[in-house]
Amino acid sequence: MAKRLVRCKWAEGVSLNYIEYHDKEWGVPSRDDALQFEFLILEGAQAGLSWSTILNKRDGYRSAFADFDVEKVARFTDKRIEKLLLNSGIVRNRLKVRSTVTNAKAFLAVQEEFGSFSDYIWGFVDGKPLQNRFLKDSDIPATSSASDSLSKDLKKRGFKFVGSTIMYAHMQATGLVNDHVVACFRHKACAAMAKKKR
Repeated sequence: MAKRLVRCKWAEGVSLNYIEYHDKEWGVPSRDDALQFEFLILEGAQAGLSWSTILNKRDGYRSAFADFDVEKVARFTDKRIEKLLLNSGIVRNRLKVRSTVTNAKAFLAVQEEFGSFSDYIWGFVDGKPLQNRFLKDSDIPATSSASDSLSKDLKKRGFKFVGSTIMYAHMQATGLVNDHVVACFRHKACAAMAKKKR
């Protein structure tokens, strides 16, 4: 009989795409600006909603937001935004939809200043993933001093929907922090990627 994989409790019993997200993406260190922008949009969209809702609409977001092409999104017009608000494939919240365009423009400004958004955001963890060793899901914090600093700086740069809780979730998703519980089979795997670039 095959040994059952131990996962973080939050990933169990939701849906197959939720499990796949946990098993393949969450906590994997990413220095890919396209992925960083994608999660910036998705995490901002999640505010006040469940992550499963956003995962279920991920393909809808890809279609609506030009496969997360930051330069294209930065050029979205008011007319395009109004059209998006009729799109049931995304969260139709005017402030959130508008924020994607605002954030795309701010994202490009960060790339211009730092060479890449990844170079900028990884600077908040000194360039390497923070390796936490939590025993259970309830030990995992909603924010950190790094997410506080990142949130404050992003807001100063004109980004929207980038509160500390949202940015901590972003850091978890893109592997700036490894918050898989120690018993989870992905904890060691993500820790081993700490020195690699994705």
